[in-house]
Amino acid sequence: MKPIRNVLALSLIAAGAAAFAHGDQDHGSHAGTAAHQDHAAALGQPGDPKKVDRTVAITMRDAMRFEPASIAVKRNETIRFVLTNPGKLKHEMVLGTPAELKEHAALMIRFPQMQHVDPNQVSVEPGSTGELVWKFTKPGTFDFACLQAGHYDAGMRGKVIVAGISAAAKAGQHPGHAH
Repeated sequence: MKPIRNVLALSLIAAGAAAFAHGDQDHGSHAGTAAHQDHAAALGQPGDPKKVDRTVAITMRDAMRFEPASIAVKRNETIRFVLTNPGKLKHEMVLGTPAELKEHAALMIRFPQMQHVDPNQVSVEPGSTGELVWKFTKPGTFDFACLQAGHYDAGMRGKVIVAGISAAAKAGQHPGHAH
């Protein structure tokens, strides 16, 4: 098994070097960069796995679809996405804006072996299950997609609709504090 890991490690290093040489060095783990922090803040923030409000199961299909493809959540709700991949292809769920996802999908077509690890994404191997915990801090509609080469263009996308502050949360507001 060790030689396979070495080959994989070398492949990842080579893919990263190729991306860097092509000016795509921002692909991959962006943790700590101001641009990535701004991006994450626009979507919400990584959730605390010990403080999950709800679990949402999503199936990732080789027919290039998420089931369900639309999820409704409340502002400040922390969701544990449990992603099941019953197929034969690797899939992933990446949260982002439509422009970011489209740009990232094009990059994955250019560098299909490139690996990335960001708090707003999870990759799931065939026959496996993965988890992504995210806290949606802003109301609005946010996108998610599979960015494996060709999957985005084939329609493997979905939406998270975040409603404004809940009535229960409003009831708990302190006098004089605007939200």
